[in-house]
Amino acid sequence: MTAPAVVVSDVSKSFRIYRDRQRSLKATVIKGGRARYDEFWALRDVDLEIHQGKTFGLLGNNGSGKSTLLKCMARILRPNKGSISHVGRMAAMLEVGSGFHPELSGRDNVYLNGAILGMSKAEIDRKFDSIVDFSGVSEFIDQPVKNYSSGMYVRLGFAVSIHVEPDVLLVDEVLAVGDMAFQEKCTQKFADLRREGRTVVVVSHAIDQMRTFCDEAAWLRRGQLMGVGRAQDVIDEYADQAHNTTTPEAAGAEHIKGHVGSGEVTIDRFEVLSNGHALDQVRTGDDMTIRMHFTCHAPVDKPVFGFEIEHETGFVVWGHTSTDGGFSFPTLMPGTGSVDVVIPRLPLRPGMFSINGGVAALDRTRGIEQVRRALSFSVRRGDPAETSGIAVMHSRFENLVQE
Repeated sequence: MTAPAVVVSDVSKSFRIYRDRQRSLKATVIKGGRARYDEFWALRDVDLEIHQGKTFGLLGNNGSGKSTLLKCMARILRPNKGSISHVGRMAAMLEVGSGFHPELSGRDNVYLNGAILGMSKAEIDRKFDSIVDFSGVSEFIDQPVKNYSSGMYVRLGFAVSIHVEPDVLLVDEVLAVGDMAFQEKCTQKFADLRREGRTVVVVSHAIDQMRTFCDEAAWLRRGQLMGVGRAQDVIDEYADQAHNTTTPEAAGAEHIKGHVGSGEVTIDRFEVLSNGHALDQVRTGDDMTIRMHFTCHAPVDKPVFGFEIEHETGFVVWGHTSTDGGFSFPTLMPGTGSVDVVIPRLPLRPGMFSINGGVAALDRTRGIEQVRRALSFSVRRGDPAETSGIAVMHSRFENLVQE
């Protein structure tokens, strides 16, 4: 175990929520100038250690205290009680681009924002081309940022922040920055920071990305630390306990442990089939069908079904939704049913895997049901037989040349 990079010791933080803000001067004088308020505790007695070189995730529902804790780590907020210490240079990316001046050009704002984040002019000079290239706004770098689109603004602010290269980096909802191509670039940059031994603390609601992105995690509920440890275990616990909700339409439906969603449809079980037989072992290259059995409790218009295969290490190696291939399901009516996804030749090498599945509304704005690690199965050696890794590539050797 590496030494701690950040130590949070018995930290509590409260805010005052004032009443009667619109009182008249007369009312203020009559009441002696005393404003009435309630005390809201955003954090209560939080203790945790974040070790050097780890990517650490903070999870929780809105209002759970994640961002407050991050701001306390960044010393933007001062705890009412307790202390936070860290080793090395720290940088915070809490509101990307918050140091930009709208009337200044992108170039000027790179230097301004970089200075705010602790970089010297010589350091910014050295990194300037890399920052602009990363942001993808080189054509507009000498234009005032007030003319930038929101995406360009965010990308440039993120590019500046990521090039600070601190020992400890604090980021809030960074995985939601920009479009898909830019998110992939950001993820690669964080992988580089991890390889360099830097510590990253990230707040995000993107659970699937956090599973593969983070080494360790903690989750908060109403300001209290509910769990801390290996990311996979903490995220599973968070999903089990923090997100179990049902809609009024599904109030009578059983919502068992591990299910997440609004509950109009519940997933009962999965099966893995090969050649028509239910199995818990399949071989590389076999045909494979994953069957989801479900119960519908209330009508769902044009549902979207999704499947994933997750490796035992927590890495999601494959995912497929019914909309990927343009497949449209009719309205689901109350009752039981099943749906299959077929994999003609399983491209996985030997190992242990589990199945995740879900049902969503057509516009993806509402998760109706999601189950993780619902069924485990093993893959045995088959055809083709390749040496290492998770997947088989149907590769071959050819064209040996000697001179």
